[in-house]
Amino acid sequence: MNTITWLGAILLLLMVLIGGKNGVRSFISLFLNFGVLFIAMFFMLSPTVNPILITFIASILIGCINLFYINEVNRKTVTAFLSTMITICILLFFIVIVSETLMIQGFGEEETEALSGLSLYIGVDFIKIGVSVIIMSTIGAVMDVAISIASSMHEMFRNNPAISKKELFASGVHIGRDILGTDTNTLFFAFFGGYLALLIWFKDLHYSFGDIINSKIFSSELALILCAGTGIALVIPITAWINVYDLFRKKKAVEQE
Repeated sequence: MNTITWLGAILLLLMVLIGGKNGVRSFISLFLNFGVLFIAMFFMLSPTVNPILITFIASILIGCINLFYINEVNRKTVTAFLSTMITICILLFFIVIVSETLMIQGFGEEETEALSGLSLYIGVDFIKIGVSVIIMSTIGAVMDVAISIASSMHEMFRNNPAISKKELFASGVHIGRDILGTDTNTLFFAFFGGYLALLIWFKDLHYSFGDIINSKIFSSELALILCAGTGIALVIPITAWINVYDLFRKKKAVEQE
């Protein structure tokens, strides 16, 4: 077996030993998510289809796989799913405006040599593709924050049913604040980890700090990090509010019975 197969087997073994059934589902979800992304990419190649619409549909499917398939359908996953979709809708408008303003679509001059033998007339809108890339890069982090807050708030409410709406909402936001810093830094280090070789190349080419900041590759990735961070920040109060509404609505219904 090659190295990739061994790594996959080790990952599966660890996920089964630590996560049990959920670990198996999580491993299978990797392939399901890949299938969704591959099909979405296939449809994006059609000039008659809007890539942003395809991205939104793919986000819904990814949300269903990662929340409902792995953790089953329950109040926590439903509220996390609603929070994720609301955040994605808000981000779509925000990212479209940012992408059109920054004009970061297409390829940078550093990629000219690699693309010199290829045709760039592929019949797709690169602005919309850029928006799709940012959304796809963001949805995983947004879902992670949403389900973490939803699970914590449900547990707090179960252990302390007398808690007030204001206290529960404040607790959800405080939990989100702790997650916000780590998730935003994860995006930051993912960028530098993936583009470390490019940054070293910039140094060897004696790029000034201004040249690096204004290069299309750096600007597009920096915009991705900032938009993803915005999504993570937005989903915190949205998830906290939806959970407060859902939990107290359920409590009121039980009391009336």
